[in-house]
Amino acid sequence: MEIYTLSLILLSLILPPLPSQACHPIDHQSLLDFKHKITFDPSNLLHSWTPQSDCCKSWNGIVCNSAGRVINLTRSGLVSGDDFILDTSMSGTLSPSLSNLTFLQLLDLSNLKDLSGPIPPQFGKLSRLTHLFLDSNKFSGSIPVTFRSLSRLQKLYLSNNMFNGEIPSVVFKSFKSLSEIGLSGNQFSGNIPASIGEMISITKLDFHENNLTGVIPDTIGRLKNVKFLDLSENQITGSIPESLGSLSELQLLYLNQNQLSGAIPGSIGGLVSIQFFRLSENKLTGVIPPSIGKLPKIQRLIFENNRLTGRLPATIGHLVTLTDIYFSGNQFTGSVPASFGNLQNLQTLDLSRNKLSGRIPSKRANPVHETTTCVGSRACQANLGLKGTSSPIPSQLAKLQNLQTLDLSFNPLNLTTLPNWFSKLKLFRLKMAKTGLQGRLPGFLSWSSTISELDLSSNALTGELPHWIGNMTNLSLLNLSNNRFRNPIPPEFKNLSLLMDLDLHSNNFSGDINTIFKKNVEGPLGHYNSIDVSYNSFSGPIHIGDEPAMDSIVSLVLSHNPIGGIIPETLSNGNGFVKILISNNNFIGKIPKELLNLKNLKEFDVSRNRLVGEIPKHNVSIPASAFLGNPGLCGTPLPPCKHSF
Repeated sequence: MEIYTLSLILLSLILPPLPSQACHPIDHQSLLDFKHKITFDPSNLLHSWTPQSDCCKSWNGIVCNSAGRVINLTRSGLVSGDDFILDTSMSGTLSPSLSNLTFLQLLDLSNLKDLSGPIPPQFGKLSRLTHLFLDSNKFSGSIPVTFRSLSRLQKLYLSNNMFNGEIPSVVFKSFKSLSEIGLSGNQFSGNIPASIGEMISITKLDFHENNLTGVIPDTIGRLKNVKFLDLSENQITGSIPESLGSLSELQLLYLNQNQLSGAIPGSIGGLVSIQFFRLSENKLTGVIPPSIGKLPKIQRLIFENNRLTGRLPATIGHLVTLTDIYFSGNQFTGSVPASFGNLQNLQTLDLSRNKLSGRIPSKRANPVHETTTCVGSRACQANLGLKGTSSPIPSQLAKLQNLQTLDLSFNPLNLTTLPNWFSKLKLFRLKMAKTGLQGRLPGFLSWSSTISELDLSSNALTGELPHWIGNMTNLSLLNLSNNRFRNPIPPEFKNLSLLMDLDLHSNNFSGDINTIFKKNVEGPLGHYNSIDVSYNSFSGPIHIGDEPAMDSIVSLVLSHNPIGGIIPETLSNGNGFVKILISNNNFIGKIPKELLNLKNLKEFDVSRNRLVGEIPKHNVSIPASAFLGNPGLCGTPLPPCKHSF
């Protein structure tokens, strides 16, 4: 929005001013009436608008034609130049008198934040208007039916306001010249009118983040020039219309976060210009049609969190322009197609939370008679359609040298170990939670210098955390929770100077817990955000002093470890704490006075320790259950103390 607003402003500055007569009296008074409705103008955007001066010659934001009639009114709250950015606001309402600017072509009051009230229905008289920008304010009410008279309108932006009601069908029928419409971030309701197909010049249509219901009308297929179509974050139901496949100019299609159901139509193969395609967070079912392989310009496919089934189509391997695949949270089966190895530009492959296993489906159209003998012949077994297995992760993926994120978590892959060819990848994120991994951490990780996020949680990994873990110096997130690791954390752990999020919960680690707290940092990086080492066998006592790694931690979960000792007063130095869970840790002594009054604290639990004394007074709401199991504790929210401490 800011870009095209700035372009229009610059255009008006570049063009030489036309010789003009004095400002027409009607326009002069209409603008003063508008100013009169403005109650707050902190940046003096209207300061030059004085009754004694000529609006065409000395009023900022006004452009007139040679007859002294106002054609442009531009007072946006966000304007940038080579060496400045003006971001300001204005309060007030729209004066109906603006409708007397009958020669007006451009009206830009966008990004003023606090303009409110309805759009006066008299605005329908602005028949010469080509550009109307009222976005990013607090306007309310509905779109006036009188907008049907704005037949010359080319761009209409009402986004990010509080407009409501249904979109009047009759208005769309008049918008033959409209190329861009933005109604996002409002409270529009009701159906998308079938008359949307009448806007034959439209190139950009953005209705996202409203309360629109009903189905996507088939007439949307008439918008042959549309390049940007965003209907996301509504409550649209029904299926994706086949007619969408005829939008050969479409570059971006977002239908995510609706309640769409049914299958993805095979007609999507007609979206030959599509680059960004998002269908996530719906109720779509069935298989991805093979025609998806006909999208020669596609860059991002985001189909996550639906109910899609079947095998991943091998035709996706034809989409060599793809950079991102997000298919998590569906019910895909079978294995990853070997053709995915052709996706040379792929950066993200997220297939997590599906049913990928490498199993070959048993059904086929014309099975060989069951008495046929197949000994040692895979081809024959395939003809029989018998169940078998294939590698769920083909080695061809080793060719994906631009791949940065690989997430296959929560699939029944039964991998046992990570394939050695993984070492050829230059991954930034590797997430393989609950994929059947067993045994020790694969040794090739020791020379993987690029991995920043490693999640191997919820597997059956065993042994100790190897000393070479200290070689993975780019780690910022390490999640090895829900495995069978044991023994102390190696001293080389301190070398993880970029590590910010650590999750080792539900293992059998032991030894001094302070090894975790005393790791190195690298300038502003490597300061902990979260630590969860609950349900292990770490020992204490805790010594947290001025360790840099702990100075900005938000979440600390140590529960169910035999740590012992006191809760150190220095724990209160962590002003960023939101969560402190230290139950079942054998702590003794008192709760530090300042700990319960950390300004951001929301979750706190010291239950089932051996703490004594009065619970410090605190403002945050903490349930009594967070203090139970400490016979020596008393005071709110537990019963009052019988003795003074």
